[in-house]
Amino acid sequence: MSRSEQECPDSSDRYSVGWICALEEEYECACRMLDEEFIGPETDDKDDNTYIYGRIAKHYVVIGCLPAGRYGTNSAARVARDMVRSFPHLRFALMVGIGGGAPTKDNNIRLGDVVVSQPRDGFGGVIQYDLGKKLQNGQFQKTGQLNAPPEKLLGVIPEIKRLYNDPKKPDRIAEHLRRMDDMEDYQRPMLDELYQTEYQHVGATDCGQCDPNQIVERPERRSHRTVAVHYGTIASGNTVVKDATLRDAYARDPALNILCFEMEAAGLMNNLPCLVIRGICDYCDSHKNDGWHKYAALTAAAYARELLFVLKSHRVQAMPPWAKRIEGELQQG
Repeated sequence: MSRSEQECPDSSDRYSVGWICALEEEYECACRMLDEEFIGPETDDKDDNTYIYGRIAKHYVVIGCLPAGRYGTNSAARVARDMVRSFPHLRFALMVGIGGGAPTKDNNIRLGDVVVSQPRDGFGGVIQYDLGKKLQNGQFQKTGQLNAPPEKLLGVIPEIKRLYNDPKKPDRIAEHLRRMDDMEDYQRPMLDELYQTEYQHVGATDCGQCDPNQIVERPERRSHRTVAVHYGTIASGNTVVKDATLRDAYARDPALNILCFEMEAAGLMNNLPCLVIRGICDYCDSHKNDGWHKYAALTAAAYARELLFVLKSHRVQAMPPWAKRIEGELQQG
């Protein structure tokens, strides 16, 4: 290979960051976060994924999306493994998209907020709740271990928090949101209603027929930042959670303290070093609707872009390529 080819971003060897989405709106937001977009290299013959290639800050990023209509942990695992096969120099992936929030008295989670997976109390940041067991006393017993995000990714989070918490610093996540300003569907909705746990949805798609007396009163949240960010454990599984009682059981379990639910991350954590970033689009209850999907996808993508701005490229290059660690499995796949 010539020197010019080695330095060309169209070479698969140059891509060190994978970005994986499940839905069309998540994919659109991810592509808008790129500073530059490239044609990209040829991929492995066994790889069924379609990719967008580009650069964010000093990182070369490959963006992949789950096939249309294919959701859940198994589909995510297939996408991740094909991505590693075509891009053997990937160091890690970001799983970026929407999730359902699990608000409690201690975790003031609201629609449009962002939740980031972070290890806590023996969990690696993500649990696969449909593979664990609920014991008679209501406690969750994990039956397997999902890998934690890479240390170098976790190591950059304190700096992201510092920049976020300092009111003298610019609101860069808000700046990233403005990359979608020309698309009206992605602007922040007005209505954010959390209903009492026991109250079931009435009517069709919206909550126009629901009893307003069942809405939980929450004080107006004052912040110098446009998007609130939470760090902790994310619950992942193959089914959509639309049960507020189940939501609360996991969120209020002191051993779990679940912040949100989603459907893909558990398929990635042991296939590719991964950080999970979720924009909150609903409250995992019977009142679930699509009104916040696009804005929530945007807030998650904006956080991911901010992370790549703060993360130094030399720290990424110091990470071992993941393909070398699973070379035998890739040859069998």
